[in-house]
Amino acid sequence: MNSVTRIIEASTWGRLLTAAEFDRVAATTSERRIPAQGYVARMGEPATHWMGLAEGLLKMSVTSADGRVSTLSGVSTAAWFGEGSLIKREARRYDVIALRPSRLMLVPHATFEWLRQTSLPFNHYLQNLMNARLSLFIGMLEYGRLLDADAQVARCLAALFHPDLYPSPSPFVDLRQAEIGLLCGLSRQRVNLALKHLSEAGLVQLQTRGLTVLDVDGLRSFAGVG
Repeated sequence: MNSVTRIIEASTWGRLLTAAEFDRVAATTSERRIPAQGYVARMGEPATHWMGLAEGLLKMSVTSADGRVSTLSGVSTAAWFGEGSLIKREARRYDVIALRPSRLMLVPHATFEWLRQTSLPFNHYLQNLMNARLSLFIGMLEYGRLLDADAQVARCLAALFHPDLYPSPSPFVDLRQAEIGLLCGLSRQRVNLALKHLSEAGLVQLQTRGLTVLDVDGLRSFAGVG
């Protein structure tokens, strides 16, 4: 079994496919490796694939005309993304950048659209996925300007445990403080202080590299998220 087949088989949506659907997806899906700081997708480019992150860490961001960068979201291992642009047949509306060496699965638009036309379970999965992503972004708009730095870090970490975006997350979060800062729009020093506060509250356990989340619901409550 090759790596593409293993990744699809492990995904929530892959387990919903018939044998014939699975074989067609596996035969047309390709793999791509992206170096740290490399572009997965650029704003304004045509959307040609639905993408899944097999390894690594990505951020979605937009850049203003004067060069200011605003991070929209992070993308962690096992997440699938980019379906909105494919469905609407529009250009990408954001940049996707690898924060560390990353490995992607690429489902071509033709295969993605064929699944949408033939598989009701796949459509139900997409509906749940897009609803979860909409909820995440609405929450970012609602709380982004109201939360203090500690709560922003708590919300960033809690988002990595959304069951529809990340079906089987590990309690261990392999993120460096600088990477959390890039996802939250905060300095590494401020993230360090926030993590100490979250650790003192019994929500996370800090380790030499990364951290272990002890209480996901506690993180959500800390950030004021239901």
